[in-house]
Amino acid sequence: MAEQTGTLRRTPLSRDRIFRAAVALADEAGIESLSMRNLAQALGVVPMALYKHVANKDELLAGMIDEVVGEIDPPVPGLDWKPALRQRILSARQVLLRHPWAALAVESRTTATPAILAYLDSVIGALRAGGLSVDLTHHVMHALGSRALGFSQELFDDSRRAGRSGPVESEPPTAPPPEFAARFPHVAEIATAAAHDEASVVGAGCDDQFEFEFALDLLLDGIERRHQQGWTSHHPPR
Repeated sequence: MAEQTGTLRRTPLSRDRIFRAAVALADEAGIESLSMRNLAQALGVVPMALYKHVANKDELLAGMIDEVVGEIDPPVPGLDWKPALRQRILSARQVLLRHPWAALAVESRTTATPAILAYLDSVIGALRAGGLSVDLTHHVMHALGSRALGFSQELFDDSRRAGRSGPVESEPPTAPPPEFAARFPHVAEIATAAAHDEASVVGAGCDDQFEFEFALDLLLDGIERRHQQGWTSHHPPR
């Protein structure tokens, strides 16, 4: 251990090294457990050494987000806009599933980081290169929302949004209490309607990977149809 710490101390400290270590710590124990003190300990330095490279916790979090976004696969040359967009979004989703804290970290920010802006710029560029108008592309980005970055709010399970790391243990869905079913019959009907893979991201509840791709494909099919119809926000087809 002493030899390992000595090696860490001999390795020059840099912003990239700090961000990589912070991501690893958040992956292991959750973002709520990350502090400048335990990050410094993991890097084998005193906490003040971090502040020579990172001004504060907010800047650290922004760098961690950019580190994660950098793992998203680059665009595949030659693909049409629809499969290209699907591939990138599903790649973004896989990255965020590897880093369960990252989606909530992205949502919590009031300004986008440079890596997020670059990613969104490339998504918009793919749509524009596919012939979609500026008008349609504007509304497409609103429709996609956070799904463009690979995540969306789960209707029946919020464990991912809580930033938990690792597989989620959950009990199989059970019938809601009679008073709930009586008051909200349609919600009760669908809440336990589908049996999904127990190895899904949210355990034995809704398979959010399946639901995510289902919604994404609905959106992409609708976008393609609007594009073929020459849709504009000023004169939408009836």
